[in-house]
Amino acid sequence: MSTAAAPVRSGAVLADLLPAARHRYAVDAALVLGGAALTGIAAQIAVPVPGSPVPVTGQTFAALLIGTALGARRGFLSLALYALVGMAGMPWFAEASSGWSMPSLGYVFGMLLAATVVGALARRGGDRSVLRTAGTMVLGSAIIYAIGVPYLALSTGMSLSAAVAAGLVPFLIGDALKAALAMGTLPAAWKILGRRG
Repeated sequence: MSTAAAPVRSGAVLADLLPAARHRYAVDAALVLGGAALTGIAAQIAVPVPGSPVPVTGQTFAALLIGTALGARRGFLSLALYALVGMAGMPWFAEASSGWSMPSLGYVFGMLLAATVVGALARRGGDRSVLRTAGTMVLGSAIIYAIGVPYLALSTGMSLSAAVAAGLVPFLIGDALKAALAMGTLPAAWKILGRRG
């Protein structure tokens, strides 16, 4: 029985490299549950933003990382589980909140779509080089804001420009730092796995 890592193949995401031929469904279920839990934990890393009902959190980084590492299907399922359980009352949205009535719920919906899209891009190599990872993270972040900011405006009665000022502008520097972190870690993980494979 060999303990060598699976060879790195085209069309794979990082999670596909886990050895689990006979227990694929159990591994996939564990990855989906783990992705939802990681997002919930990362959401608790929250810093309030003065003048905004939306805090800076680790949640968006976790959602994008989960999408790229798990792929579109498992990434979608992880974020769908996270969203559904949080809306049902589990206090694992940002700042231990839950439910349907939060003005920041649109960002959660955006993360669900973003994890799916970045997962599909990762399957096409969108996380294997620094530049590709940067593009993947920027697109994922744009998707989150494209859903989160209009939802924020509708749920609070803000104008769209006020929602952009409160729900987008204060987060751009943090998103750039998160993208830089992903740009370093994801291609490095592929490089290490490629040497083993």
